[in-house]
Amino acid sequence: MERTTEDDERPTVPLLEPKPASNEEEEEVGSVRRRVVEENKKLWVVAGPSICARFSSFGVTVISQAFIGHIGATELAAYALVSTVLMRFSNGILLGMASALETLCGQSYGAKQYHMLGIYLQRSWLVLFCCAVILLPVYIFTTPLLIALGQDPEISAVAGTISLWYIPVMFSYIWAFTLQMYLQAQSKNMIVTYLAFLNLGIHLFLS
Repeated sequence: MERTTEDDERPTVPLLEPKPASNEEEEEVGSVRRRVVEENKKLWVVAGPSICARFSSFGVTVISQAFIGHIGATELAAYALVSTVLMRFSNGILLGMASALETLCGQSYGAKQYHMLGIYLQRSWLVLFCCAVILLPVYIFTTPLLIALGQDPEISAVAGTISLWYIPVMFSYIWAFTLQMYLQAQSKNMIVTYLAFLNLGIHLFLS
């Protein structure tokens, strides 16, 4: 008798035939990929300008800190204390209050109640102005507050001087934050980006 080899014993016909993809399945896969690409583009249209605006806003602080570092260690420490503690504290409150404007303007814009956009914007100016006035004593009495918290008296004195110069900056955030939310609710994101980069360029030139 002849011995059969292992190759002869292997099945030459598959037990299960691969099921070819139907036209509907191919169209569904292509549709999902197309929708993912389209949604990704839409997200970047909305988020891209906001990212650039935040980047330029952070760049203003970095540029200022870099140039102040050439003056001295005390001035650098005082500026870092004001920008990272005092300004972040007030920014959080003002930006949080301004975030409500984006919701209200977005609802009005979607409902085609365009006359309410300006009304909400003006109301937000009044609300944020009152919040800025409440925060004003923190900027005026920065030196005694920092000393009471245990900071170095010399650094606290310089930080108190810097904080007084930051009072107009704090009040400028009233219009900066509200107008940004006002424009974003109407999908005018590129205006915010252009102004943010213009602000960064002017600040770099003046520094």
